[in-house]
Amino acid sequence: MTPSPPVHPGALSGLRVVDLTHVLAGPLATQMFGDHGADVVKVEPPGGEVSRKMGPSTNEHGFSSHYFSVNRNKRTVALDLSRPEGVDVLMRLLADADVLIENFKPGTMRGFGLDYETVLAPRFPRLIVAHISGFGADGPLGGLIGMDPTAQAMCGLMSWQGEPQGAPMRAGASIVDMLAGFYTASAILMALHERHASGRGQEIEVTLFDSAFTLTHPFTADWFMSGREPARIGNRHPSGAPYNVYRCRDGHLLLACANDKQFRALCEVLGRPELASDPRFVDVRQRFRNEDAIDAEVNALCATRDKNDMAMTLLAAGVPAGPVLTMGEALRHPQVAAQRLVVEDASIGFRTIGSPIRMSRTPPALHQRPARFGEHSREVLREAGFADAEIDALMAGRVLFGEPGAAS
Repeated sequence: MTPSPPVHPGALSGLRVVDLTHVLAGPLATQMFGDHGADVVKVEPPGGEVSRKMGPSTNEHGFSSHYFSVNRNKRTVALDLSRPEGVDVLMRLLADADVLIENFKPGTMRGFGLDYETVLAPRFPRLIVAHISGFGADGPLGGLIGMDPTAQAMCGLMSWQGEPQGAPMRAGASIVDMLAGFYTASAILMALHERHASGRGQEIEVTLFDSAFTLTHPFTADWFMSGREPARIGNRHPSGAPYNVYRCRDGHLLLACANDKQFRALCEVLGRPELASDPRFVDVRQRFRNEDAIDAEVNALCATRDKNDMAMTLLAAGVPAGPVLTMGEALRHPQVAAQRLVVEDASIGFRTIGSPIRMSRTPPALHQRPARFGEHSREVLREAGFADAEIDALMAGRVLFGEPGAAS
């Protein structure tokens, strides 16, 4: 495959990735590579990747909000891997690929005849193959279905999230899925670096279950030391006070006062400098013992103020604070525009959050808006050396699928 060059060659320009992933963790990882110039070919099943129909919104071009968010900077091929002919096509696509990434249920790749040790490694010794799954293949949960919320529940995280008298609560965002995607991308980059020395690829496994446990800092470390189970403390924090959400005149403010210096600055901003020498609040240990009292003082002092003005004043004084913004308020914040965080392609109504990575010489770029189903099937196979007659036969046999209504 000879990739079409991106508009702005990125740090990963020349890297070739075959993407067999779906939904979130895997697509997020491959999007990160695409943002930085890698040629990512997403292989979708007949009917399309499941997330094309996920999410609360679909635009007039048929794209779901979920698919939009993690599938830019990829070309797409629609291929039936349950057919031997489809696997043969994939093997030809892998001939000059650097990375293969998948997040099928463990054992699926072996069922396709794509086992790493016996098939892929001997034929493609430089290929890096990354697997993402819920629990991996081993252990009492090996091979079972795993998802972000179940991983949050099983790693202990939900047990200490939520209000003290409330039910356990998961994080609203799919933080385990996203973290697993970040770990997978990092692991692939490590393997690529090692390949410079060894000349060999390797197999990588990342699970949602394992990834979830790395979100439990500092409570795992404390449990190993003390055996103490963390309690639900709402928006409070075990390392600082006052550290909570406080009601302002027009909404809420998150205040993260982590030390005595910040607390003294907070008292000055609130116009109550004497609170810093109050015996109940004189240091962080005393403030922990009197959290209800200090929260009541801060709430009373915030009640007549605007959340944005309050946050800016506190930040300028060196006190970590932020207004609690709605999604619309957050996206309209001038800092979002200043960071050029939103990327878009108006031709298909595509607008999303871009890469947060800033690089001086090889910045990330939007060079391919999310692709329609089967949009690049013919193009990618031609680049891989398939003749038009072969492609036509694969499409006629419903092994390969092109964009509906597209000219051949």
